Amino acid sequence: MKFENDQNEAVNNTTFLERFEFRTIHNDEIDQAITIEHTCFPPHEACSPENMTSRIEAASDFFLVAVDKTTGRIAGFLNGIATNETEFKDEFFTDASNHDPGGANIMICGLDVLPDYQMKGLGRELVRQYGIREKARGRKSLVLTCLDSKVGMYLKFGFVDKGISGSVWAGEEWHEMSLAL
Repeated sequence: MKFENDQNEAVNNTTFLERFEFRTIHNDEIDQAITIEHTCFPPHEACSPENMTSRIEAASDFFLVAVDKTTGRIAGFLNGIATNETEFKDEFFTDASNHDPGGANIMICGLDVLPDYQMKGLGRELVRQYGIREKARGRKSLVLTCLDSKVGMYLKFGFVDKGISGSVWAGEEWHEMSLAL
């Protein structure tokens, strides 16, 4: 992974580790996650409360949160499901039964960072922490879809743009991007 050996990243990691606790979501934080999702995404793109709840219940250990140590609240999270599939399908958003805990690839369903924490590197650190954790678990890649306006950000995180996705979630045109672990 791109981030592991960057010396500037080591300084930032210390700062992030002092300010945030990175861990698996707890069941009593589902409502926070739903609120954050609906703050970060427009209504037609946001995961429904029912789908978010079922995803957390089915795959909570694939749901990494960054908790602000000063407030005790979630500042952002990254979540996905494991599968042996290599291309993103819209069903990954809505059907938690697609989760295969032994799957080689992780389909990222969302990177959510509250507005007060955006543009400060928290999203990048969530991706970095998630990637390191999943590589240690034997995963081969992270796959996600994003709008054209976010492609540059994910390229900086080390993802490769695979072109326009087959996903038509929310009636949008999405890029499919992947990061080899």
